[in-house]
Parts: sequence; structure tokens; C-alpha cells
Amino acid sequence: MEQRAGTVLPTPGVRLGLRENWAQFTLLVIVTASVGALVGLERTTVPLIGTDLFGLTSNLVVFSFIVAFGLTKALTNLAAGALTARFRRRQLLLTGWLVGVPVPFALAWGPSWWWILAANVLLGVNQGMTWSMTVNMKIDLVGPTRRGLATGLNEAAGYIAVGTTALLTGYLAASHGLRPAPEAIGILFVAAGFGLSLLVRDTGAHVALELSRTPPAEAPKERDQSFTFTAVFARTSWRNRSLRGASQAGFVNNLNDGLTWGVFPLLFADHGLGIAAIGLIKGLYPLLWGIGQIPAGHLADRIGRKPLIVTGMLVQAGGLLAALVILDRPLLAGVLSAVALGLGTAMVYPALIASVSDHTQPASRANALGTYRFWRDLGYAAGALLAGVLADALGLQTTVLAAAVLTALSGLLAARWITERPGQ
Repeated sequence: MEQRAGTVLPTPGVRLGLRENWAQFTLLVIVTASVGALVGLERTTVPLIGTDLFGLTSNLVVFSFIVAFGLTKALTNLAAGALTARFRRRQLLLTGWLVGVPVPFALAWGPSWWWILAANVLLGVNQGMTWSMTVNMKIDLVGPTRRGLATGLNEAAGYIAVGTTALLTGYLAASHGLRPAPEAIGILFVAAGFGLSLLVRDTGAHVALELSRTPPAEAPKERDQSFTFTAVFARTSWRNRSLRGASQAGFVNNLNDGLTWGVFPLLFADHGLGIAAIGLIKGLYPLLWGIGQIPAGHLADRIGRKPLIVTGMLVQAGGLLAALVILDRPLLAGVLSAVALGLGTAMVYPALIASVSDHTQPASRANALGTYRFWRDLGYAAGALLAGVLADALGLQTTVLAAAVLTALSGLLAARWITERPGQ
């Protein structure tokens, strides 16, 4: 099988389906877990490293590492989709791991905050390349009927690893200090991710097989439009109503995640919680986010994408409010908020990716998913910027309230714009 300029011919013996490709699918699930574990290094400790070790006093400066990560990851997602027209998915996956090699070393031993920012630029490239390729490759393998389950399993593996690592780093920080032990374990994650990715086979032939089976009459309305990067970007960002609804929901979903990533450790530390308790809160959120995506992805294939997306955004808004309503009992407030945010995000994440896949043809799906993931992960940077500005001006609690309002409004927009079937 040859791939040049994005052209791949179907290969005899290639089949679509989860059962038919279970070995490669399982391997990719484990790779995704390594991807999530690497970013999980930062969930608990890095905001506190900024304030306690480097003496930063501005919330905006403290949250700058999330801005660096979010901007870089968003742009890499966009580039990754376009690069699939020139390179194989496996090549891009391995490149992403090589870029991530310096990250744990810089986080653990970097002598200044600038090293932390540089590490997050590299981490953004690593996450954009590796996570984009693993989700694309899983969707390629299973075909159109099991996209929800495939994306649910992919995101579950990643975010269970994020949560587990956040818990582990909280424990290590409580017993060994904020650095270097909590961050140095990332060396193992990079080694495992790169080593396992060497065993992954490319999925270009699976894309070609699905494309050969797609009747023109069943394709989305883009069939008469250009498949250029610019055309797909415009369609996914605003021209197609459903894709516009998915992109804005993904953006706001990660906006509130980026905001709480920076705000929650400082907010709960201000209300008396120690690093281990904060690690519990920061770990519980992505753990439930990850575990919940397995049934949520399966449910998205049965009842549709829209009910899960709208409900999930509203549940997240409720979780943000819960953090404020009972803040005088900070551990309970943090746990209840983490549960609601985790379950709400679990509903949204696989359903949004599946919805974007539903409304694009196989030939442009990588670009469309790259565009959607660009807007989604740009939310990290927007959330951190919003958090820094509002927290410095109005305080941490007002910042969380603003995120709750934006998340609820996004859910209402998703209800208005997203449709279940292409062409609606």
C-alpha cells in the first residue's frame, strides 16, 4: 500500500470494525493512555510551582503555562489534520513523541518559569500530534457505525490516565515536594508511548476502504465543494450549522477546563486544603471524564449525539456553580464539582467528535477533526486568559461564576445549531 499526497488505494484483506481490528485498536488505546499521562503531570502541581517556588504573584502570569499549552496544541491540531494529506498517521504519531521527550525534564528541573513555558509549548505539540493521530486512527479502524464507541474508548483511555497521574503527582508532591519527583515520572510515559507507537500500523488503507464504500448520495453536502484545507476549515468553523455548533461547544468545554485547571488549585488552597486534597479533586475530575466516556460513546451511537452534548454542557455549568455554593466546606465543594464536571464532560467529548465525523466525508475527515480540535483546544488558552484577567480584577470566585454562565449558554447554542444527520 502506497500513500502519496493523501492518495491511498484499498488493500485486499483490510476490514473495518472494532472486532476485526481489535489488536491494533487496543494498542492505540494504550498509546493514548501514555499521551494522557504526560499531560496529567501538570494538573495538580504546576500552578503551585508558579506561586510557591517561583514566587509569581499575578494570576495571569501563573496561568500563562496553560495559554502556551493551549495555543500550541490548538495550532498543532490544525496542522496535524492538514499534514495527513502528505504524511502517514503513524509518522506523525512518532514525531509527536519525539517532540515530547524534553517535557518531563524541563518540568522537573527547569531553573525558571520560562522553562515551564517552553515545556508547555513542546507539550502542546506532543499532545496535538499524538492525540490527533490516535483518535483519527481509531475512527479509521472501526468505520462509520461505531464512531461514538471508538472515540469514547480513545478519550476514556487518555483522561483516565490524566486523572490517575494527577492523583499520583498530588501524593508525590505531598510526600516529596512539588519538584522533581512528581514530574520526573513523565520520563516513563514518554518512553512507553514512543516504544508502543513503533508497533502501530498505519490506517491509510482503512480510510480508502471506507471512502470506496461511501455512496455519493449519502455523503454530506460538501461533496460538490472543494476538499482544500481552507474550504474544510470554513465549513467546520462556521458555514455548516452543525459543525459550527460542535466547534463552539468544544471551545467552551475546554475553556472551563483551562480555567479550572489554573483556578481550582489556588482557590481550594486559599480555603485551607492541602496538596493531597487538591490532587484528589484534580484527579477525580479527569478520572470520571475518562471512565464516563465509554458508556457515553456507546450511548451516542444509540440515542444520538445532540442529547448528550446539550445535557453534558448544562451538567458542567451546574458543577461550576456547586464549587461556589458550598465553598465554606471546600473538600465537599471540590469533590461535588469534580464529579459534575467529569460526568458532564464525559457526555460531551465523544459525542462531539462523533458528530463532526458524521457531518464530513472520509476524505476530509482528518482536516475537519483537526479544525474542530483547533477550536476545542484553543479553549484552554482562552480559559486561562479569562481566568487570569478576571481573577486579578474580580477574584477567583467571580471567575468560576463566569465560566458557569458561559458553559450554560454554550449548551443552549448547541441545542439550537447541532443536528443529528448531515443535510438537516
